[in-house]
Amino acid sequence: MRGGLVTIGTVAALLAAMGLTVLGLGAADNAVASFDASSWLWSTTRSELARVNGVTARVDTRMEVPGGRRHQMQVAQTDRLLILRDLNTGRVSSLDLATLQITATTPTAPGLGVSVALHEDAAFVVDAVQGIVRQLDPRALTPVGEPVRYPPGITGGTFDGAGKLWIAVPSEGTVSAVTAAELPETPGDTPPAGLSPKRVETYDVAEPAHELVVSTLDEGVAVLDRTSASLVTVVGGQTQRAELSMTAPGNLPTRTSGPQVPVTVSGDRSVHVVRDSREVKRFTVPGTGARLSPAVSWAGRFYCADENTGTVYAFDTEGQLVQTVKGSGRPGPVELEVRENHLFINPPDSSTAQVVDDRNQVREVDKYANDVLGGDPPPVAPPPPPPKKPKVSKPGAPKSVTAAAGDASARVSWQAAASNGAEITRYVVEGAGQTHQVGANQRALEITGLTNGETYTFSVHAVNAKGEGPARRSNPVVPTAEVPDPPASVTAEARPDGTVRVSWPEADGQGNKIAKYAVTATSAGASAPAGESAKTELVVPAGQLEYGTQYAFTVTAVSEKGAGSKASPVSNTVVPFTTPKAPTELRASTVADQPGTIAVQWSPAVDNGRPVTKYVVETAGKSVEVTDVQATVGGLGNGQNVTVKVKAVNEAGAGPEASTTARTVAEPRITVTGSSADATSVTVTFTVDAGGGRATCTAATGGKTASGSCSSLRVTGLTPGTAYTVTLTASNAAGKGTASRAQTTDPVYGVATCKNGPDGDQRTYCDKDVPGRNGNEIFEVPRQDNDRQAGWVPDGHRLRTYCKVKGEDVDAWIYNNNKQSTWWVQVEYKGKTYIPWAWLNLEGGDDLGVLPSC
Repeated sequence: MRGGLVTIGTVAALLAAMGLTVLGLGAADNAVASFDASSWLWSTTRSELARVNGVTARVDTRMEVPGGRRHQMQVAQTDRLLILRDLNTGRVSSLDLATLQITATTPTAPGLGVSVALHEDAAFVVDAVQGIVRQLDPRALTPVGEPVRYPPGITGGTFDGAGKLWIAVPSEGTVSAVTAAELPETPGDTPPAGLSPKRVETYDVAEPAHELVVSTLDEGVAVLDRTSASLVTVVGGQTQRAELSMTAPGNLPTRTSGPQVPVTVSGDRSVHVVRDSREVKRFTVPGTGARLSPAVSWAGRFYCADENTGTVYAFDTEGQLVQTVKGSGRPGPVELEVRENHLFINPPDSSTAQVVDDRNQVREVDKYANDVLGGDPPPVAPPPPPPKKPKVSKPGAPKSVTAAAGDASARVSWQAAASNGAEITRYVVEGAGQTHQVGANQRALEITGLTNGETYTFSVHAVNAKGEGPARRSNPVVPTAEVPDPPASVTAEARPDGTVRVSWPEADGQGNKIAKYAVTATSAGASAPAGESAKTELVVPAGQLEYGTQYAFTVTAVSEKGAGSKASPVSNTVVPFTTPKAPTELRASTVADQPGTIAVQWSPAVDNGRPVTKYVVETAGKSVEVTDVQATVGGLGNGQNVTVKVKAVNEAGAGPEASTTARTVAEPRITVTGSSADATSVTVTFTVDAGGGRATCTAATGGKTASGSCSSLRVTGLTPGTAYTVTLTASNAAGKGTASRAQTTDPVYGVATCKNGPDGDQRTYCDKDVPGRNGNEIFEVPRQDNDRQAGWVPDGHRLRTYCKVKGEDVDAWIYNNNKQSTWWVQVEYKGKTYIPWAWLNLEGGDDLGVLPSC
């Protein structure tokens, strides 16, 4: 439980800020639930709350609170709820941290004296001034049973680790524990009779009228008697008292963890440690001044903050200073809170905080981190610098330079050389006293004019704009007339998996065994080795050839003596292909005006050698096929979060899918933020989560309806002084959301008016009731019937009105500005009776139209 004072805006402003956060996240997202060693920290200068993860020491959610400065706020939090009390207005609000939505509000008296306490699902409002401890259902902030009543002027009102709420009563010198009642199953329901919070334990801890300070323990309570300089602990039903050596009033933290209780004496900057009914250690905090926050016990150390400098000092159990956490150097409050197995150090006026783990490691937190939910928009990135010019150099050596002998000839082939930043312009083949320049996309060459029986080697190098690269030499070859015949034919087949199968009949070795076959791929203006095979087929791997480009193939047979045949006849032409790539720039969005529908768009997929024949869109078990690059998918649930997958299909089949998420339009959700009334109208303010749609809003009560704005609606034509329940309805394509608000119209009062005249009997006409007619007479019926007269009121008497009715004509003459009318007004006077309007001036302008007819 956390009970410090922070600064925050009105509940309406808070809800607006939170609504923005929810929209940025998705209303069903639970990422902001406060669990996993997290705590909400306040930043005064930014007017916002930051959720800090103690494990990572990072902010993962920020909630701005516009207009939140200058308002003090009491805060209590658990893993799922945050309860806020605005000291300026007294309003208490409950927020569900899973949705960042206000679930309920309730009023309390403004100012200090009332506090809120929260533990798991138990919430209490403690009116210390009145001595009233009231349990609330945190889901609806409605009372649970009857309150526990104490004498006025209590203190404490915080939970221990076991879930007991401890209250100290200085006037009695006692401390007692209160346990919460079970909550009704449905939020806001009236609990069964007898189901109320109960005072279960009471202990004498001081003489009556001593000044007491309370700190709850892991189980039990510590009570500091500032009057007698003693500390009493109550644990397991047993009380222990320790006399303290302090000479100035001490203070305690709201909550103490562990068996040792630190008592901080700001006046002399000392800390007195109590354990097992005795003071076991006393140490002094460095520095000057009396602005020390109460020391907190955590993980075998004591942490005390100097609010003059923001510095936090850490002491071991022997009172030795072992660590100093530097602050901002400026004066200001410092909050120390042990929560979720971490100590959070938060100066609300600073942009940074610290988290201390159970090994006493301190890490700094940037509360203004922008790479989080609710963070500030990132600054516009500067234009990227011009790309660095690639380092350009001569090309590398060709790879796999291979030679095969023929009849007085040789065939040389190679793989491409690295261009090294400058496009290769040509290859140079040298050998046998010959030099040949070959185009960059031609990587095979037939060299003739050789002598059979002689040995030859060849070298190949590449050339680019920077010059000639290094050469790579081939294997040696010996031309011979004993060359095999080439394969008689070659067949190529492009296959759906991206490979190309090239096959041919076995070649005649002319008396020599065929050792291998070399396959060359030829495309428009290019030729390159495709691979070698000892079999009569070669499967060119997927991706080696360019999809969508035409290729044909020739095959050379190579004997076991290294002699190669001429090239075979060219094969048929094929176009390598495979399944399409995934679509790009996939976007899915809510269709605001259609329930259960999303719109999907994408950029065309790369077809990988075959035209895309269709796209398949899959989501939530539904599948839609389209030939366009957009689709609309309906029939989904309202407010449904779905994963959308899109894949392209061609002759080879379906390619990999692209995926994204979307949400269908959800029924609107209304959160009421306030209401007000005058005599004849009620105004309700609210926010609407339109669920991704376009909402229209109405308000209805008492047979009257108003429509228009989805933030504030005013229902007019109502009866003064009447309790109404206004039903708000927000509608969109998915349906309707409703909420209600109880509000009573202001009663209308009138002033009985009879002013004495200037002459004779006129001067006393209005002084009192007399026989016969007189001003300000009130009747049981709307006529001046002596037998039905209910009474008389003097001039200036204020009467509550209800309605108007036609009756006997009455002239007030000079006694009320010559007012004359047949209207009579029903008023509260000995029940509901009537007075002539001539004698009654309605407050607020005497407008009879504000009253309904009786």
